[in-house]
Amino acid sequence: MADPKKILVVDDEENLRHMMKIILSREGYQVFEAADGKAALDMLRKSPVDLVLCDIRMPRMDGMSLLEAIAPRDYRPIVIMMSAYGTIETAVAAMKMGAYDYISKPFQPDEVLLTIRKALEHQSLREENAQLRQRLTETGEGAGLMIGDSPAMRRLRTLIARIARYNSTVLITGESGTGKELVAREIHLQSPRRDKPFVPINCAALPESLLESELFGFKKGTFTDARADKKGLLEEAHGGTLFLDEIGDLPLPIQVKLLRFLQDGRIRRLGETVERAVDVRIITATNQDLKVAVEEKRFRNDLFFRLNVIHVPVPSLRERREDIPLLVEHFTRKFSERYGKPVGRVDPGVIDRFMSYPWRGNIRELENAVERAVLLAEGDVLKVSDLPEELTSVKKGGWETLLGEAVTLREARRHLEREMILKTLEKTGGDKRKASEALGITLRSLQYKIKEYRIGKED
Repeated sequence: MADPKKILVVDDEENLRHMMKIILSREGYQVFEAADGKAALDMLRKSPVDLVLCDIRMPRMDGMSLLEAIAPRDYRPIVIMMSAYGTIETAVAAMKMGAYDYISKPFQPDEVLLTIRKALEHQSLREENAQLRQRLTETGEGAGLMIGDSPAMRRLRTLIARIARYNSTVLITGESGTGKELVAREIHLQSPRRDKPFVPINCAALPESLLESELFGFKKGTFTDARADKKGLLEEAHGGTLFLDEIGDLPLPIQVKLLRFLQDGRIRRLGETVERAVDVRIITATNQDLKVAVEEKRFRNDLFFRLNVIHVPVPSLRERREDIPLLVEHFTRKFSERYGKPVGRVDPGVIDRFMSYPWRGNIRELENAVERAVLLAEGDVLKVSDLPEELTSVKKGGWETLLGEAVTLREARRHLEREMILKTLEKTGGDKRKASEALGITLRSLQYKIKEYRIGKED
């Protein structure tokens, strides 16, 4: 059994602390109490906790001062603020200082429990992302694909974990720029083959004659430049993984040879008659529809079925928009360090533009946009004026933007809902109850949608 999560409840109302201790203890949490910020800070210095549930108005040291004191610490627990005097401005200020969320008093126990569960899940995912980023960095990669806690990314990580330990062939599909090679690397890193080579090759980057010799190797004297025996990439990957990117562009003659290898696990170098046994897992990727390629006789049907034992679809950035703020944060930090720039914060307007842009080039396009913006930034804040023209010309809201970026009705509805909630909150001065009445939904539904669309964290 995992150790129970530790929660510190900080409030000057003894009855509330007692009530929260009972509720949280029933849920299996280990609960500590403090009557003000100073007492809480003393406790945190002695014993770390996972989450702090903290009131804003308290004697000696209020909640905002406690949050400010916690922020620079190496070990930072998740902080959820609560107050009976809440406004949207206070919530935004608390979140800018590092709070995860904000709850207005009076609240229902279920609301607090839901917020705590989501916060702890978010913390767990961030820790997982940090580990994945470190592993990708160690392999010389790190384009940020595995960053994100959207449903699409959770499904992808779950699928990778389920299939990594097997030797079956894997076909990765997805649009250009989604990070298919990183998915292949992560499958390799989580497999029993992790200590053996991961060898990538782009099938579209080499002519047929060179591609064949690269894959299967050759014997000295086979052709003019064959001055010595050479192992092919299949042999180089022995015991590990061979990643064939752009598999849809593999020439038909080589498709035949690859199919034979998949059937018997043996290869023959060019110019040789001896066959060699090779133990290698094959992972392939394409942005093409291979079923169409099969119908058009550009791809062998039998090879397609051999490669498509396990299918891993990689989501486009449009299918995981809620991950954009995390990706922007990651790339901003990455390029600030690379170029020695002091950019440490991203203006909310930048996030809004990024959330509204269609990203046809997916993560690769996003990464390039952030790199350029960091290079052009003059201060320590990434501003809208630092963005490429195609991003600054995007108009917030409006049917043209929605139709230009939404590829499904669901996406169009999500964009419209987010825009309407933003405008209504602006009209009501941040009063959620009035906004929910104006929108014709319950307050609880509005609060859920605010969290779903990350309103208040960037806006």
